[in-house]
Amino acid sequence: MGTRKKRIVQALLALCAVALGALGMIKLTESRPQMEKQKAETPALMVRTLEVKTDSRPVVIRGEGTVKPVEEIDLVPQVDGKVVFVAPSLINGGQFKKGEVLLGIEPEDYELAVTLAQSKVKNAESLLRMAEEESEAAREEWFQLYADDAGKVKEPPPLVLKQPQLAAARAKLDADKADLKRARLNLERTRITAPFEGRVEREDVDLGQYVRPGEKLATIFSTGSAEIAVPLDDESLRWFHVPGFTPGKGSGASATIRARIAGTERSWEGQVVRAEGKLDEQTRMVRVVVRVDDPYSARPPLAMGLFVSVEIKGHLIPGMAVIPRSALREGNVVWVVDTDARLRFRKVQVARIDGEQVQIRSGLHSGEQVAVSHLKTVTDGMKVRPVPLEEANPS
Repeated sequence: MGTRKKRIVQALLALCAVALGALGMIKLTESRPQMEKQKAETPALMVRTLEVKTDSRPVVIRGEGTVKPVEEIDLVPQVDGKVVFVAPSLINGGQFKKGEVLLGIEPEDYELAVTLAQSKVKNAESLLRMAEEESEAAREEWFQLYADDAGKVKEPPPLVLKQPQLAAARAKLDADKADLKRARLNLERTRITAPFEGRVEREDVDLGQYVRPGEKLATIFSTGSAEIAVPLDDESLRWFHVPGFTPGKGSGASATIRARIAGTERSWEGQVVRAEGKLDEQTRMVRVVVRVDDPYSARPPLAMGLFVSVEIKGHLIPGMAVIPRSALREGNVVWVVDTDARLRFRKVQVARIDGEQVQIRSGLHSGEQVAVSHLKTVTDGMKVRPVPLEEANPS
């Protein structure tokens, strides 16, 4: 066989081998099981949830204000003189009882005035008795001189009976009695007594000081009651009763006053008694007045000037739920996670937004889970992975 033939045979054998290899590869590929395409599942978004609890609760309206006394007066003398007595309680912060003598002015001049006025009254009484006896004697003399045989006589004229003298004597007695009353009143005014039980806010008088009528000596206030004026917006007033301002009769809504004093958190019970006369022209707020009785009965007391927070208990709403502000979405919508772990949009009726809490009047039921997480993209019915707040924030 020639060289040329050998090359041709080798080439044909090589082609056959390649063709057999290709055919085998095709057969192997056709016999291999086909791989099915699988769609990767998107993991459900985690949302923090809070369990709803509904109950009959009052709407709570919160505000702030400063404690002020119901009664506060300046002590001023009504007579002049030297101060001879200052009560130990008449100091800044001192306490006193009703009727306690706080200040005494030298009384000698006023005692002498009473004595002189008494002598004038006695003299006037003596003059009146003399005038009455003279008038009676003149009447008897008239009847003796002018009586006829039948004993009849006309009434004597006033001048004969000395009636002008009698009137003058009576008038003088009345005037002298009035002077005596004034003298006694001035003597009483030398002792300045407390008109109520209270405390001293400020005093500016010392023993031996000469004082004059109308001079301010001290400022005192009553501890029987305290008041807090709480500015509230007009919408808040629809939830509770303000006597003389909102519709309805009876006493005002109850309130709880809270403050921190002497390193202790304290609370006191009060009551809405009225609204102030006019709205604030700048803020357009209504100042509702809450009164607290016996603010100094406990220690530490509800001190005057203390800045406090006030919680007013409004109308009772059955089936009300309270949720965080973060759970309320735009348009008064709440995201409720159902039993299938799907997010549902639900419209609710909001009673009041109170700081970081929302009071829901209707639309939620006890035991339901509401989402409090902030999600960028949500759809109604989307699958979520709820995590209760207690688990998300373990203590």
